This record gives sequence, C-alpha cells and structure tokens, in this order.
Amino acid sequence: MSVETYDVIVVGLGGVGSSAAYHLAKTGQRVLGLDLYHPPHVHGSSHGRTRVIRQAYFEHPSYVPLLKRAYRGWDEVERASGEIVFHRTGLIEVGPEDGVVIPGVRSSAKQYELPIEEFTMADAMQRYPGIAGPSDWRVIREVNAGCLDVERCVQTHLSLAENLGAALRYGEPMVSWETQPASVSVVTDRARYQAGSLVLAGGPWANEWLASHGIPLKILRKHLYWFQVTDQTYDEPAFPCYFFETPRGHFYGTPHDPGVGLKLARHSGGQVVESMQGQQHRPDEYDQQLCQDFISVCLPAASTTLSQWAGCYYTCTPDENFVVDTLPDSPQVTLVAGLSGHGFKFTSALGAVAAELVDRKVDRQAIDFLSVKRFLDPSP
Repeated sequence: MSVETYDVIVVGLGGVGSSAAYHLAKTGQRVLGLDLYHPPHVHGSSHGRTRVIRQAYFEHPSYVPLLKRAYRGWDEVERASGEIVFHRTGLIEVGPEDGVVIPGVRSSAKQYELPIEEFTMADAMQRYPGIAGPSDWRVIREVNAGCLDVERCVQTHLSLAENLGAALRYGEPMVSWETQPASVSVVTDRARYQAGSLVLAGGPWANEWLASHGIPLKILRKHLYWFQVTDQTYDEPAFPCYFFETPRGHFYGTPHDPGVGLKLARHSGGQVVESMQGQQHRPDEYDQQLCQDFISVCLPAASTTLSQWAGCYYTCTPDENFVVDTLPDSPQVTLVAGLSGHGFKFTSALGAVAAELVDRKVDRQAIDFLSVKRFLDPSP
C-alpha cells in the first residue's frame, strides 16, 4: 500500500474537526481531513439546525475566556466566508433562585462583566408571553447570546479549509492509527497516510479510538424535537433562545423556525450507547413525553404536536468538562473530545486551540482545566 504524506491529519470533520482543518490550513500546513461520512451529516453530534451560544457560563466560569475567543472566531468565519452563521437572538435562562443555573449565570456575568438583565417570573411572562413557570422562579436574559446555524458552521469551515489547500476525504473511515517517535500513521479502508501530527476530533467515535488510553468517555443518545406553533409568539425577534432548569431536568431550545417548528430538547438524561458500530437513531417515547409535558407547563402557547424529530449524541466525561490536550505519551497527537453536550458553541475556538497544540504554541494555562491529566493522574 502506497503512503501519502502530510503535515497534519485531522480525523473527524464535524464541529471541531472542520474548524481545526481551517485553522491548520491557515498556517500553511499540508492538511488531510478524514471523515466516515460526508459532513455536515446526521450521524454524530454536529447537526440539528441550531445550537445555543452563550457566555455567562453557569457550568464553569473558566469557560468564559474560551467563549469570548469563540465569539471572535465566529465573527472571523462570517467575514472570511460572507455567510451568516450566528444569530444574536438573546437567551433567557429560567429556574429557581437556589438552583444551579441562575446563581451560576449571575456569578459568571459578575466575574467577567457580561451584560445581563434579570426579571421576576411575573415580569418575564409579561415581556415574553409564551413562557410560564412558578412565581418564585427567576429569569435572566443574556443580551449577547443567540444561536448558531450548526450545519452551515461545519460546511463553512470545511469550505474555508479547502480553499486554503486542505485535502478533505469523505466516506473514508479510519481503521487504525499508531505513533512513531516523531510522527503518526493512519490507515483507512483505502490508503495509508503519514504525518507529523494527528488531531482526533471524532465526537462519539473518540470513545473507541481512545479506549486503550484510559480516557473515560460515555456516549449518550439524545433527541431533538420541533413542535408546531399556531401564531407568532415564538418568532424572532420578540422571542429569544431559552434554557429552563426544572424539577424534571434541563430543557432548551431556539425560536420558531418557519416550516419546521419550535425547537426543544432535553439537556438532561439520555440512553447510554456502548458502541457506535451499527448505531441508528430511534425515537424515545419517554423522552418525547417529558418534552411535551414541559411545553404544556412552560411554553403553553405552543402545540404539543410534533412536526420533526432528530437524534444526536453527547460524548461525556465524568465531570462534563471537555478534554482538550495532547496525549501525555504522544505529544504529536492532539485530542478534542468529551464535549458533553455543550461544546458546539466553542468549536470556532477549539479548532484554533487544536492548531496551537499541534504547533506547540498554545496558552496551556487557559485550557489547564480541560487537561487529560485530570483523569490519568493517580493523585486526587
């Protein structure tokens, strides 16, 4: 089998991989990108029409600098391509005063001086007639939040990468990879490739690629829904993206998409998937019922009649923070994995960070909390 040689190979060309291919190609390196399917596709995690993007991060304030970089990255993508991928609809986050979301949003916003507005539930229901909830809940509006056109983001990154000379091979799955002292080799079902560096950005497929390295990843099958609406209550610009913390879990969505519906998904729950081999998305009646119940209580102007459904996957770490690092025993291998269902908004920045890890020019302090070593060190 003949061997093709590149500077960097990127495996997985979804949200992170497409961005990494672009940022690596910008540096003038010879980039090969490989994907099992033809992205953007519906088989992994980078699809579903829209993804919420926000900065006042209740999960962990250390993400905020990375989010600010991601915002700059999406601006760059729009300038470079002429495409609009980021819609600044704003975001309302709703939940109990003593929950996780409201205190966490307040904390991040205060620490990083992010613009937010806070309402009582009664005042919020006046401003956004389509929502409802207990009187003791609070509502925070994040002014600079919005949603990304997820498939367009992937396609635009890929087009920009290809315009800069990246070779992109679709429908070509990686069979195996191995490292040498200063290089890596990748075998697919068609060819063998050699490169100085490898970027693994495989979403749910990362679990099998990294199984022997002791990185604990859990795959969850998730569900996306679009429900019918009968008026303009949930249309932009009057209605923003939304995220609710409720006793039955976390629910989120984006404004009414004409011809498709009001998007809603449950951030909580999910079915564990042992392997991606032969996986097919299947609807889940229990999950759908939870979302319909949520609509009845919290989005009462919407219909519980389903207009569209899609499946996707979360690839989760035990602490639900990402893994963005090089392998300790193979620094020529960069991995971006375990985005845990909240990573797409970061992908414009994560691709740039992956390129910096390849070039050994990354600010390690900024991503230290995402280090692979937190799972590999024996000490607590």
